[in-house]
Amino acid sequence: MSVVTVYATFTYAGQAQTIGQTVVEERLAACVNILQPCRSIYRWQGEVQSATETPALFKTTLDKADALIARIKELHSYDIPAIVVWPIERLSADFADWVEDNVR
Repeated sequence: MSVVTVYATFTYAGQAQTIGQTVVEERLAACVNILQPCRSIYRWQGEVQSATETPALFKTTLDKADALIARIKELHSYDIPAIVVWPIERLSADFADWVEDNVR
C-alpha cells in the first residue's frame, strides 16, 4: 500500500475548497479534509510575521504525490506554499484500496 497524506496550508478556507475540489476531480487526491483555521508564525522576507491560514490534508498515493504537489503549487496564491508529504505507517486495507481506486 502506498497511501500518503499531503499537508498544505492556504490563505483561507475557500482557496482550500477550490483547490481540493480541483485535485479530487483530476484524480490527484482521493479526498481532502479541510481543517479549522490556524494561526501561523513564520519568517518571511527577513521579518517574523503571523497570519491565519487554513490547513488541509489530502489523501493520495506516493506515485501521485509529486503531481499533486505541483498542481497545488500551480493553483496556490503563495509564492512558496507549505506542501509536505507525510507517510502513513498503518491504515486499513479497505481504505487503502479506496484511495488507490480513486486516484487511478
